[in-house]
Amino acid sequence: MGNHDHHTPESAAGGITEALGFLEGRWKLLILFQLFGGKTRRFSELERAIPKVSQKMLIQQLRQLEADGIVCRIVHHQVPPKVEYRLTDWGQDLCPALDALLTWAEKRPVPAADHSAAS
Repeated sequence: MGNHDHHTPESAAGGITEALGFLEGRWKLLILFQLFGGKTRRFSELERAIPKVSQKMLIQQLRQLEADGIVCRIVHHQVPPKVEYRLTDWGQDLCPALDALLTWAEKRPVPAADHSAAS
């Protein structure tokens, strides 16, 4: 597996499982794609960009991403308060990995018809 030859199959599977755990959550990928490319977004901008997410769920998912070190929360002490979100350097490193995953998914062959039902 590339330059990760020091991994056993078990440690590689464990590492990937852990990495995928950081992305679990219905809205996390949408949040990340809003922030890729070094973009900084205010909470209200994220709300508008992801209209189906509730405010409570957006807050929860952002807090989890922040706790995991993927997103950075920037508080500007002014009136009214201004809070912005951006990816950490480590979070930005996800971009090529997710692009590669998307490319891989787009190459999925069309499944052949299920012949087991015909027999």
